[in-house]
Amino acid sequence: MAEVVLTGVEKKFGDVAAVAGVDLTVRDREFVILVGPSGCGKTTTLRMIAGLEDVTGGDISIAGRSVTHLAPRDRDIAMVFQSYALYPHMTVYRNMAFSLQLRRMPRTEIDRRVKEAAAVLGLSDLLARKPRALSGGQRQRVAVGAALCRQAGVLLFDEPLSNLDAKLRVHMRTELKRLHQSVKSTMIYVTHDQVEAMTMGDRIVIMDKGKICQVATPLEAYQRPANRFVAGFIGTPPMNFFEGQLRGEGAGLSLELGGGLTLPVPRPRLAGSSGRAVIAGIRPEDIQLGGEGNGSRVKVPAVVDVVEPLGHEAIVTVRCAAGLAQIETELHDELRPRQPVDLLLDTARIHLFDRQTELAL
Repeated sequence: MAEVVLTGVEKKFGDVAAVAGVDLTVRDREFVILVGPSGCGKTTTLRMIAGLEDVTGGDISIAGRSVTHLAPRDRDIAMVFQSYALYPHMTVYRNMAFSLQLRRMPRTEIDRRVKEAAAVLGLSDLLARKPRALSGGQRQRVAVGAALCRQAGVLLFDEPLSNLDAKLRVHMRTELKRLHQSVKSTMIYVTHDQVEAMTMGDRIVIMDKGKICQVATPLEAYQRPANRFVAGFIGTPPMNFFEGQLRGEGAGLSLELGGGLTLPVPRPRLAGSSGRAVIAGIRPEDIQLGGEGNGSRVKVPAVVDVVEPLGHEAIVTVRCAAGLAQIETELHDELRPRQPVDLLLDTARIHLFDRQTELAL
């Protein structure tokens, strides 16, 4: 068992709280992603789990044992850094075997572990090469292989794909997902790329300003964001936001946005919310270009502002009475800036957040 539990973990640099009271449980053999913008505290949290940063407050336990004050080598962890951290004068085999040799492990056991890890990562034919003879993706796999050879209970990844080109990152995402399915380690992965988080993790931990905003499966975070920050951070293109006020009661509840735009709000649980200042959010895929309004779909006039072709589809920025919005649509040759269009907003898919607390309603 390699369950990782953080209880009230804090890290301060002087008067600055980089991590402020994090509570998190990572289950045995789970693949958890820490994601958030630069400076949110995700890498500092990972380094505290690894023992590379001292903990200001709280406790960290691995497999039921407190490791808060243990040295990194005593924590049953292995870490893959953002830089490949390979020895240029050593072959792939020696890079992967080096930490085991330092532990004076039997040669036969080292050979078995290296060859097993190489087979999992597709490096069997590259063991005699040196890093300079490898591509960026191959070097990153060697760094992962060196960590795998440790056979630690917890594998930690600190933005390992950020130095790779876009195509190789997509390939390595698949490789790491496949790796998790074949090894028995708990994996904690840090990234600022929400696409990596959504496609790779069993659960994602969205962080901002040193705190956890939400812990959820990727689909839960996308469909039911806990607050405005999560809603805007998860999803590409990001969710569109408009300031407004709730009016009326019960079935007559409506949402007043800027420019006199009023939309029905099918939310009976918001009874008694008339006059409440809110932020309305709607994802680009829930806005349709053209068509007739019916049911929860309301027609809204708009003007095309910018068209960004992406091949079979386009990201179109439009200007309506409530403000600017982005939509995803099929690419049409006739779409031009300043062209009048009709939008269909699916009001049943609108997310509402309290304007003061920014928490989901």
